[in-house]
Amino acid sequence: MGTFKVKLEIGDPQGRRWETIEALVDTGATFSMVPRPFLARLGVTPQEKVPFQLADGRSIQCDVAQTQVRIDGRIRTTLVVFGDPGTDPLLGAYTLEGFLLAPDPVNRRLIPVPGLLK
Repeated sequence: MGTFKVKLEIGDPQGRRWETIEALVDTGATFSMVPRPFLARLGVTPQEKVPFQLADGRSIQCDVAQTQVRIDGRIRTTLVVFGDPGTDPLLGAYTLEGFLLAPDPVNRRLIPVPGLLK
């Protein structure tokens, strides 16, 4: 499966200030990750540390917080991980599911999907 990036907007927790970012669509990541300096500019502050497992099997603790994300004019509150400066932003599964979006890797875009109540 191919990888691709999408543009989205990250907002402050109140949704008053927004900045555009390009993020790699990564359904293998639980949450979206944004570099710490980017979140700090918007006034997003860590709310707690949670454990994560990396692709190489290592376990780490990362700061997370809730903030606003806007994709194609739609806004959701989501959890974001504070990434190290210079790390590539990721659009993770939790945020994708909140928007009812899934990756279409062939056409390099996000597509709407129905919510499930099974």
